[in-house]
Amino acid sequence: MPNLSHMKKREQLIEVGHLLDQAGVMSHSGHGNMSVRVGNDRMLLTAHGIITDLQPEQFAVVTFDGKVVDGSLDPVTHEIVAMHSCVYQRRPEIGSVIHTHSPHVTSFALANKPLPCVYEALLRFGITEDIPVADWAPRGSPESVGNIVRQLELHPTVNAVLLGNHGLLAFAGDATATALLIVSMEEAAEMTLEADMLGGAKPFPPGALDKVRQHMRQFHS
Repeated sequence: MPNLSHMKKREQLIEVGHLLDQAGVMSHSGHGNMSVRVGNDRMLLTAHGIITDLQPEQFAVVTFDGKVVDGSLDPVTHEIVAMHSCVYQRRPEIGSVIHTHSPHVTSFALANKPLPCVYEALLRFGITEDIPVADWAPRGSPESVGNIVRQLELHPTVNAVLLGNHGLLAFAGDATATALLIVSMEEAAEMTLEADMLGGAKPFPPGALDKVRQHMRQFHS
């Protein structure tokens, strides 16, 4: 009998793929992968195709150590299981992980430069420091996953990591929030690069996050 909870989450991920596509934050190839936590030790993961044009059957339920519980994975998709599971295992509050090659953010990843936290939208996601870069290693390799984990440990409050010479990995409480974070990151990257032509973006004053949160509380109970 189909798992209704899993079916609903498949539908949500399909909607999120459309959101990312409509926001214009995907690379030309549309490459990326998405997952949501569906248990203490497993996730629902995109298994085939590109994330901007998914169907319900293009997902698999996979344990964090890579065992396929439901569905099937393309061989190449096995490479990215650990990239997602390492986040879930170290951040119990995280409900979704998304990887893209969003062009402007990936420019920072190619340059191996952290994405500066100078755009107010990032503050609204609770990010107050630059988004760090995990050093390059072959995709999905133990070294690559170790580099991601190292940045998670060094930056416990940041909900994204740039993947050196590759792309980005973002994570939040649910898939929609993760997608909106990616949209804000792509906006931040594009406008930061443009601000460089005007002398560079300026940092926030001290206490900016507290001021934003206090202001938001006036409108969100």
